[in-house]
Amino acid sequence: MSQTAQSTANLRRVVFPFTAIVGQEEMKLALLLNVIDPKIGGVMIMGDRGTGKSTTIRALADLLPEIPVVANDPFNSDPSDPDLMSDEVRQQVAQGAEIPIATKKVQMVDLPLGATEDRVCGTIDIEKALSEGVKAFEPGLLAKANRGILYVDEVNLLDDHLVDVLLDSAASGWNTVEREGISIRHPARFVLVGSGNPEEGELRPQLLDRFGMHAEIHTVKEPALRVQIVEQRAEFDQNPPDFTEKYQTQQESLQQKIVNAQELLPKVNLDYDLRVKISEVCSELDVDGLRGDIVTNRAAKALTAFEGRTEVTIDDIRRVITLSLRHRLRKDPLESIDSGYKVEKVFSRVFGVELPDNTVQKNGAATKVGVK
Repeated sequence: MSQTAQSTANLRRVVFPFTAIVGQEEMKLALLLNVIDPKIGGVMIMGDRGTGKSTTIRALADLLPEIPVVANDPFNSDPSDPDLMSDEVRQQVAQGAEIPIATKKVQMVDLPLGATEDRVCGTIDIEKALSEGVKAFEPGLLAKANRGILYVDEVNLLDDHLVDVLLDSAASGWNTVEREGISIRHPARFVLVGSGNPEEGELRPQLLDRFGMHAEIHTVKEPALRVQIVEQRAEFDQNPPDFTEKYQTQQESLQQKIVNAQELLPKVNLDYDLRVKISEVCSELDVDGLRGDIVTNRAAKALTAFEGRTEVTIDDIRRVITLSLRHRLRKDPLESIDSGYKVEKVFSRVFGVELPDNTVQKNGAATKVGVK
């Protein structure tokens, strides 16, 4: 590492290591799969207060490898992928101009609850546009989040209109700002992570359905695990650099596993018969639309790639199907979200398999749904 890179690394805020987080396997698995394949469509994490939601998401962003970007570009444009370039960079590439390249950490953008639409989407300076004839655009949080993670804590308290804007950008990969007949767009492909506490109200079913996965987290009940978590946190707070050093090897190994999975993903095959059965489960559960089928397919492939294989098994589907479907079953807004029992019952019947007793995450402790 060069001296400049070393000093930049030293200046960065030390974040609790992802591999040191105990329990909450559902949440960790859902986040990892979305990082491997951002087209899964994001994660909604619902659970008790003080269960490490924000800590885990910051830890994930810190774990990810640096990415190549176009230097001094406000949209983190990819120097080689036209789908992830701003129109300006794409024009320069088409003209054969030399593109300066830099590397930077994957951004994690926190969306504050009181954010306005202008702050989120960006604004157009009309006066400048009219007087100087240039499209003067002040980028917002969506520009900053391109190719990164956009985290909305207490998403259930956010204005429905803003949630709609975020979900539209996350689904299309573009953000378009229009004002007085002037239109500007830029790439906005990010992993959308929302978290909330069910006591403070649920998200409307129409919006909830647009999140790819839904993870439930609970306060750990086992005294021994609780003690372990408390001791770890105290050790980290006392000396963050020493604590992170202990997990350095595990962090690097997981980072490499994610990179390998991203490269392997296009080669993963999901057998036609298994795809038919996934759709049969969705149909039996009366899931509206085809999002459930698509997300389950993508998540099963991402899990297979994560474990270094190219052929999806029934067990891979079992481990992701509840995360992908449980929030799509509600027809009545007053009903609570199914913990996974209905999904698992239909899955075992359609696939003709018996489920192990500890498939569902109980009391926030690690179970078979977890990351191995």
